[in-house]
Amino acid sequence: MDSKLQIISGAYRGRKLALPTGARPTQNMARGAIFNMLTGFVYDWQKMTVWDAFAGSGVLGIEILSRCPDATVIFTDVADESIKTVQKNVSGLNTDWTRYKIDQNDAIERICKYGPRAELVFVDPPYENADLGIEFVTKLAECARAGTVVVQEIESNVPYSPDETKWDVLRDKKYGRARFLILRRNGNK
Repeated sequence: MDSKLQIISGAYRGRKLALPTGARPTQNMARGAIFNMLTGFVYDWQKMTVWDAFAGSGVLGIEILSRCPDATVIFTDVADESIKTVQKNVSGLNTDWTRYKIDQNDAIERICKYGPRAELVFVDPPYENADLGIEFVTKLAECARAGTVVVQEIESNVPYSPDETKWDVLRDKKYGRARFLILRRNGNK
């Protein structure tokens, strides 16, 4: 692995991360932009529970572990290689194992388990499976608490608007090929 992927901030800043084969991780500059945007929408970074739903390398959840010493992170992915990569990347941090959970399962099947617990959810499935992320956000609305923040990454050319009766669109920003939506679950049923 000769990856340019690294943690951009916090206690593990600069640490290089492994990538699963064929991964398309959120790039360092885009990740920095995401966290800058989130600053205005996430108020208690330290004690929150974060779900990296389509973990891949785990870079988004690991960025939380690096930045927020009291936050906990749930990583899910269906791919064996992705789960092994997340395990490798997290074990290289020497962080307390009680701060994270790695679950090899379909994120959509885990929505009712993790959705009500998470205050922040990263939704970044492979671009060729854009419908997966859209389905995930639709189903997450049924069990996420009001105030839950979602960062959804999709390919910028995919026509998509989340259900605004369930989600407030806080930001909708394009970075090259990527489009990032920051959503907050509103109080509507």
